[in-house]
Amino acid sequence: MLLIDCPWCGPRDQTEFHPHGEAHIVRPGDPDSLSQEEWGDYVFFRTNPKGIHYERWVHAHGCRRWFNVMRDTVTDHIHATYKPGEPKPALPSTRPDDEKPGS
Repeated sequence: MLLIDCPWCGPRDQTEFHPHGEAHIVRPGDPDSLSQEEWGDYVFFRTNPKGIHYERWVHAHGCRRWFNVMRDTVTDHIHATYKPGEPKPALPSTRPDDEKPGS
C-alpha cells in the first residue's frame, strides 16, 4: 500500500487520490492574443520528464482539496507534498540507495 501525505489530512491510502497532470502551469493572461498554435501548445503540451516531476493531485475521497506532489517518475517515490501557492520544494541532491532503479 502506498501512503500519500495530504497537506490537510495527513497520510492516506493512495486509492483516495487522483493525479491531474503537471503542476505550476500558468494560464496565459490574454488567451485571445495567442495564435492557434500557441494556444494548442498551452492546452496540449506538457513536460514528461524521467525523474523529478511536479504534479497536481486531488484528495478525491477525502477532503477534496487540491495539492502538489514532487514525485520521481522512475521510482514512483513521492518526495514531498505541498499546498497550492507554496514554493516548490528543493530537489533532492541524490537518491538513497534503496530508491535506485533496478535495485
